[in-house]
Parts: sequence; structure tokens; C-alpha cells
Amino acid sequence: MKTTAAAASTCLVALLLLLVLAEAAGVGGTTVAYNDRSLVIDGERRIIISGSIHYPRSTPEMWPDLIKKAKEGGLDAIETYVFWNGHEPHRRQYNFEGNYDIIRFFKEIQNAGLYAILRIGPYICGEWNYGGLPAWLRDIPGMQFRMHNAPFENEMENFTTLIINKMKDANMFAGQGGPIILAQIENEYGNVMGKMNNNQSASEYIHWCADMANKQNVGVPWIMCQQDSDVPHNVVNTCNGFYCHNWFPNRTGIPKIWTENWTGWFKAWDKPDFHRSAEDIAFAVAMFFQKRGSLQNYYMYHGGTNFGRTSGGPYITTSYDYDAPLDEYGNLRQPKYGHLKDLHSVIKSIEKILVHGEYVDTNYSDNVTVTKYTLDSTSACFINNRNDKKDVNVTLDGTTHLLPAWSVSILPDCKTVVFNSAKIKAQTTVMLNKANMVEKEPESLKWSWMRENLTPFMTDEKGSFRKNELLEQIVTSTDQSDYLWYRTSLDHKGEASYTLFVNTTGHELYAFVNGMLVGQNHSPNGDFVFQLESPVKLHDGKNYISLLSATIGLKNYGPLFEKMPAGIVGGPVKLIDNNGTGIDLSNSSWSYKAGLAGEYRQIHLDKPSCKWHNNNATVPVNRPFTWYKTTFQAPAGEDTVVVDLLGLNKGVAWVNGNNLGRYWPSYTAAEMGGCHHCDYRGVFQAEGDGQKCLTGCGEPSQRFYHVPRSFLKNGEPNTLILFEEAGGDPSQVSFRTVAAGSVCASAEVGDAIALSCGQHGKTISTIDVASFGVARGQCGAYEGGCESKAAYKAFTEACLGKESCTVQITDAFTSTGCLSGVLTVQASC
Repeated sequence: MKTTAAAASTCLVALLLLLVLAEAAGVGGTTVAYNDRSLVIDGERRIIISGSIHYPRSTPEMWPDLIKKAKEGGLDAIETYVFWNGHEPHRRQYNFEGNYDIIRFFKEIQNAGLYAILRIGPYICGEWNYGGLPAWLRDIPGMQFRMHNAPFENEMENFTTLIINKMKDANMFAGQGGPIILAQIENEYGNVMGKMNNNQSASEYIHWCADMANKQNVGVPWIMCQQDSDVPHNVVNTCNGFYCHNWFPNRTGIPKIWTENWTGWFKAWDKPDFHRSAEDIAFAVAMFFQKRGSLQNYYMYHGGTNFGRTSGGPYITTSYDYDAPLDEYGNLRQPKYGHLKDLHSVIKSIEKILVHGEYVDTNYSDNVTVTKYTLDSTSACFINNRNDKKDVNVTLDGTTHLLPAWSVSILPDCKTVVFNSAKIKAQTTVMLNKANMVEKEPESLKWSWMRENLTPFMTDEKGSFRKNELLEQIVTSTDQSDYLWYRTSLDHKGEASYTLFVNTTGHELYAFVNGMLVGQNHSPNGDFVFQLESPVKLHDGKNYISLLSATIGLKNYGPLFEKMPAGIVGGPVKLIDNNGTGIDLSNSSWSYKAGLAGEYRQIHLDKPSCKWHNNNATVPVNRPFTWYKTTFQAPAGEDTVVVDLLGLNKGVAWVNGNNLGRYWPSYTAAEMGGCHHCDYRGVFQAEGDGQKCLTGCGEPSQRFYHVPRSFLKNGEPNTLILFEEAGGDPSQVSFRTVAAGSVCASAEVGDAIALSCGQHGKTISTIDVASFGVARGQCGAYEGGCESKAAYKAFTEACLGKESCTVQITDAFTSTGCLSGVLTVQASC
């Protein structure tokens, strides 16, 4: 008996040891492979629908809700870049806190039961400052960005390995039981490698990237996007763009993957808002899966906000809304969100036949194609009409189907159309911008103020260092501030008048002579070379010239983008008299200092040492280099909070010490032809000719700035601090909320109409319209056509007081004499 017990004990220990070893080896994890039709996950071919959500462009408190909405929208995966300069702002000094807590973000994805796609880059573009590359890289001798050279590759490998090891330590890769099914190295290099001035070095670099990545043994495939030539053998190349249906990978045996389906476009300070219609995105996605697509990712699914100094460009706005299915604040953008959700449901219903079935493409005309997938005794069909003006009839197996122009119909049984990309059944939601009801603003906001201390910079003393030349700003400041001071002095006999001439590649310039602001100017977007010419007077003796150069986001894209200079590099800087004779100061002794006094003092944190002025409620306005402070009560409820900065010029805003980003509401969006027409039909373009569906021309480029709820304190004063660089008036500033106002939907008899206010706790308060057809107006201001009392009663009973409701449209709702067979309903939240 003792021997048997001992043996049993030994077996138990051995069993436990095996279990521990199995866990350590990743047994129970997910296997990820691929073939020419799809990713193969745990032996099953899969269609994957993904969406980009960038963790630093939101807050950790927002992540669970964003990911939940993505899952409810039919997504299988979340894709994100990794932001090198955010994680390593100084060499070997790392940041993985707050909205840079990447492991927490991936765990939220895992908790939601979704997959993840890890795009390390570490160059990312992403309209992010310097494309995500740290400016301190420029300090390293021999450094060449994104070329085959040891200084860059050593730093890139160090950071890549750091991220991968963090993911491995947290068991985030699929083989460890984690969510990550794909990893990316480099980004869009194929677009620029032919323009890098050394084809051999570029080729050696991209192959080094692939080898370095594969050495990491992450257990999932590595991808490279937009790498259509010179593709390393050990990666999968993928497509980015508005349309990828006609794109195929460069070799057989790998699946067709679309890493960036651009749901809209980013915005610059001088540009209006870009809108890509729900119909066109659905058309592109349906076409992609019709033509053997296997994984597609929306870029962006939630764009978010460029907090702090993270926006790139130059001149990219603080908002990174991107016209995504989830708006900048995380609210559902309807009908885009709902229309795509409907599409995802249909695609998923035929997943097996798409990845296993035989397929036949039949061209009915130059722009009409039917694709039939067959598996065993089942079939599924797509019909596309690529005409951008003409509707067409297509007869399939004896049944005729009408296809609107620029649309795709999906027939899961090749008989019945269950989805057409041009026919939206999802609701439309009108978002309303409402005043803060907790206190009356802007009248209730009491402002105090403080001058930025410019005195230390009005001479050429006490700089960080001196140089007898005009230096480049990014290298000199390592981009630790938007601002760099260039200061010099000269001895002058007697008094005289001159024109100060400065040639600069900076984005903005302020000129001071003997402590007085004598001129300021900024560059037009896109041409970052400009001249400042200002009349000045010199006195007898020593005169001081102080030039403040400012950047507004660093370039993030293009071949050799990091070499685009900023600041007054090379000049010249001259004083020109009335006879045209110049005093060239370019090679004078210049003293350099990065940043402003207020940045060093951290005024934005409202420390007790900061002395604010009240002046009996008289606040100076339109004065450059002024700090303003006020307190406010947080708006009640859970609706999105924004601050309206109309009346201000240019600067930075903080709430309770949290940097909301740069503001520039005085910069007006240009008038562009695309503001005056919108038709979903035809190729969408965000640049060049043919732009459409723009809004906001002639209005402030960005007036409202997101204040995440996690930045606010309820029941006690919150602090707003503004640094007004160019001179503005804070008297119009107010806090507002953004929430659903009206929701509308239309459907035919036999369909159902679903309405939702889109937020927990917010309910439908009234049914405003229930009619067959509408006389005029848009959602939120419809005037009914042929009213249906039966429909009105049904929706009133089903929807009032509910967060959401669904009503089936029946013949009982119709009224004699109604010309329209489409019921339209409008409700208020």
C-alpha cells in the first residue's frame, strides 16, 4: 500500500510538471498559418474583418468601450501601430504609462475576445509627429533613417525587440494564448524605396528588416504593407488604399490582405473635413471579398485625437477623426457604422464558401461582373456594377436584379439579394452640440492671466550653447518643444532704421529687436520656406535680435522625410538699410535655447508658485504670449465633452494638466470645389482633382477640442489653462457636450427599422415623423410626406423610453394614395 501511494504521488507530481511545461511551451495557444485563400487559424480558414484603433489617440478609460463597439460592429480584430517616439521619448528612457500602456490595450482586446494585429514599424507614418521616429536618432553619428546602416538598424532592432519581449512576457502572441495573429515590420517602404538615392542600400535594408523580424520567433506571420516589389521571401506583402479589389500579392501561396482601407482622410489646419460615404466604403469592401480578399482592415475604425504634440504633417490638426465609423470621441457614426455592420454580417454568413469554394468570374459588360462561389451543393454570388452613373439590370439564373450605379449586391444563395452596398438600411444619427447645463457659459467663466516671461530670451546671454551659424531646428532641439530661440547681438553706431529680413524653413517665426516684437509670420501649408520682413530701429550701442522659430508638427511621410529642414537653418538673416545695403548676421555668434519659460516652469500644472493676475476681472486680450486660466464645472452625464475655443488664435490647451493638443481656430479652412457636391458614385479621392463630399469650407479648421471624461473631476472645479501664442480672446470659450439628437431610418414593407440613441442610459423621447416618403428636409428636420398613423402608433409603443427598438414594417402601415413605398421614421433622443 505504501509503495502504491508513493507511486501515485510520483505520477501526480509528474503530471503537474507536464502541465507546467505544456503551459510554458504554449500548448493551448492558437496556431496561425496561411495559404493562398486566407489565414488559417487553428486549422480553420478564416475571413478576418479588422479595424484600426490607436491606443495613444484615446485614453485607457475609453478603450473598453471602443473595443466593445468594434466587436458589436462585426469586427474580428483590432489593428494598431506602435509609437516609437511616444514609448522612447529619450534614448533608453521608456514610457509605457497612461495611454501608452500598450500591454493594457492588448489585454482589453483579448478580454473582448478579439484578435489583434501588431504593426511595429517602427516607422509608422500615421500622420504622427516625425512618422513615429524619435528625433534623438539624429544625434547618433552616421545615422541614416530607413537605410542599410548599423546606427539605424541597431536602434530599430533594439526597440522592436523591446516591444516583442513585452508582448511575449505578457503572453500576447497567438501561440501563447494571446490575441496577436499578425505582426508587421516597416511600413509603406515600397512607396519610397526607389527614391531613397541608393537602391542597393534600400534593398539590403528591407531584407534586413524581414530577417530581423523573423529572428524574433513570434510564432505568427510577418507582414509588410505596400511592398509590391523587392519583397522579402519570409513576409506577406499587403495592400493599402481606398480600393484593393484589383490588387493581388506578389507571389502564390499567400492570402490577399488589405491592411488599410481608408475610411476617410486626415485633416490639415487649412483644409475642410473629408467624408467618404458609407456606400463607397461598403462597395470597396464587397468588391475586395468578391475578388478573393481574406482580411481587410479599416483605417481608421476610430481615429481619435492627437493629444499634446503628437500630430505630424506639418500642419495636421489635433482632431484625427478620419470620418471613421466611430467618431473622434467614440460615438457611433451612423449610417456608416451600421451599414458596414450589416455588410460584415453577410460576409460572415458565407465565410466558409468564400475561403473553400470554387469560383467563376463572369463579365456581363466592361463594368459589370458576376462572381459565383460554389462549395458542395451550396453557392453564393456577388454582382458588381462599376459604372459610376448608370444603373443596370443583371439576370442571374432566371431572376433579374437591379443594381444601382457603383454598387455590389451579395446573394448568399445566388437567388436573393440580402445586401446592396448602395442601399442603406441602417439609421442615420444627427449629433448635436449642446451647451453645458451645469453652469451658464461663457459668461460664468472667470479668467485670470499671466504673461509668458520673455525677458530671459531678449538678450543673447544664458543660452544652452553658441554657434557662428544658423542651425537646423529639429537637430538642435531634438524636438523637445515646438519652440527654438535664435539670439544674437550687434554693436551699432548711432540710430538708424532697417528692414529685418529672415529666410526660414520653419513653420512660424516671431522677431524681437531690443525686447520688442517687431514681426511675425507663418508659412502657407505645403510650402515651408518663407520670408519675414519687418521694419526695425537700432539704437546706439549694443542691440539684441531674438528670433523665435516654431514648428507645428514634423513631417511624417515621403522619401528622406526626416531631412526636411525646420527653423532658420542657413538663413540668411540680414538688416537692410534704405539703400539696399545689408548687414548679414547669418554667421554671427548665435545663442540657442529650446522651449519657453512657461514650459520649463510647467505653468500648465497650475503649481502654487504660479502667480496669476485678475485685475478686477479685466483680462488683456489679443496679446501674444499670454497664459489664461479659468475653472469650470464638468457637464453632467456621460455625453462627450468638448471645449469650444472660438475667439482664440493659436496655442495649446490643458484641462487639469492634461494636454488637449494644439489649437488654431483662427485658421480658416479653404474654399474647395469638393464642398459643393457629394455623390457616393465614382472613385473617392482625398488629394488632387475630383475631391467631393467636403464640409466646413470657409469655417475654422478646428473649433472644438475633445476633453475625455477621464480628464474631468465631478462635483469640484476643473482647471482650463491656455497658452495663447499669437494673441486671442478667451471670452467666448465654453464647454459643450456632443450626443445623439435625431435618429432616422427608412425601409420598405417586409424590412425592419431599428433605432438606437447609441449610448447607455440615453432613451428615445419622441417619434417625430412616420411617413411614406418625406416632403423635404434632412434627418433632424424632416417634414413628413404621406403620414402613417399605424406606423406612428407602432413606433411610439415600441420605442418611447427605450435605448433602442426594432419594428417590422408591414402592409398594415400603408395608406391608400401614398406614392412612396418606403417608410421613413424620425425620432429624438
